[in-house]
Amino acid sequence: MTTPTPASDDPVWLRDDELRAWVRFIGVVELLPGVLDSQLQRDSGLNHFEYYALAILSEAPGRTLRMTGLATRANSTLPRLSHVVSRLEKRGLVARAECPEDRRAMNVTLTDAGWDVVVAAAPGHAAHVRDAVFATLTPQDVADLHRLSDAILDRIDPDGLRSRPYEG
Repeated sequence: MTTPTPASDDPVWLRDDELRAWVRFIGVVELLPGVLDSQLQRDSGLNHFEYYALAILSEAPGRTLRMTGLATRANSTLPRLSHVVSRLEKRGLVARAECPEDRRAMNVTLTDAGWDVVVAAAPGHAAHVRDAVFATLTPQDVADLHRLSDAILDRIDPDGLRSRPYEG
């Protein structure tokens, strides 16, 4: 006896093993941002998205990116990023300026004060990530996490615009 082929408009449900894995994965996706925010807010006065934006700028040539490039790298909309950059600008952590190559675009630059904040926040953040994520994983688990993350990212971010380390 063969399994009937579903009609093209019939839903294709997750298998039981996929559903169990999905529920656990979504638990991580939903809980981890709050865990990261709490530590960064307490220790550095930043939320995770602010820290991430500053960290991206810290790795860019001249610590400067176009707003659109930063939005892409941070997986953010321009309006959300603009609001966050305004807050960071008021704190003296970034500066905005017209893009010399395209007057319609804006550049955002990490200031020396912003650099100091990222440098000061990084060790505590790394320790917290190690404790929250990696402390109970074996080296093989870490390798598996990397492999699985790569496989998913290759599918959902095939050109790597949002997920690959800054390459210049």
